[in-house]
Amino acid sequence: MSQPESNTEAYDLDEQIGYILRLVTQRHTAIFQEHAQNLLPGGLTPTQFSALLRIHSVGTCSQNRLGRMAAMDVATIKGVVDRLKRKGLVELAPDPDDRRRTKITLSESGEALIPKLKDAGAVITGDTVKELSREETVQLKTLLKKLL
Repeated sequence: MSQPESNTEAYDLDEQIGYILRLVTQRHTAIFQEHAQNLLPGGLTPTQFSALLRIHSVGTCSQNRLGRMAAMDVATIKGVVDRLKRKGLVELAPDPDDRRRTKITLSESGEALIPKLKDAGAVITGDTVKELSREETVQLKTLLKKLL
């Protein structure tokens, strides 16, 4: 593990990991928006995109579980699910085992959208890492996952 420089005069914002990650995130978000706005009228946000793919991967699940799987807090996932419901992409039903819990499943429209999401996701990722070789892309993902 490298040690931070102790000389504050040597501190250069442009060389800081957090700053670079923020700039890359902004670029990736712009690429996402460029492609996601065409997926359906009104587009999709990155959180909606993630939630739909997580529901698809596990099937019917609780809102709480979906939030954990999509790395969203309780308030955020509730808003995401509400908006997906308004768009007709998910269906909500009380959990038969616990009426306090809501089960979320993809609607027919949501299920039909999944192949488009996966195709768009591949393009978005490709555009984000287009300056990297395949080996560099694998290395970048490996290193970023170590920071989680």
